[in-house]
Amino acid sequence: GEKLILIWDGLMAHRSKAMTAWLATQRDWLHVERLPAYAPELNPIEQVWGNMKSTELANLCPDILDEVRIATETGLARIGSNYDLCHSFLDHTGLSL
Repeated sequence: GEKLILIWDGLMAHRSKAMTAWLATQRDWLHVERLPAYAPELNPIEQVWGNMKSTELANLCPDILDEVRIATETGLARIGSNYDLCHSFLDHTGLSL
């Protein structure tokens, strides 16, 4: 079958020796595409967060952290159930797979 493609930004933890070693053991099913450092416009997750900030997270003033978790899970479920919306986040970057 096809490998899962993971798009990763330049976060230091993503480039650590431990992570690099672990990724080397996952090559049979996982392909990592690394984005350039400091390029949020190329990262589709930025569109996901932006979308949720204007919907589920808009004007959220939680009393407890669990309210943020619930709102985030709700937003991710909404976005994840909409193929066209998910694909639009990738399209916005100008990148292709």
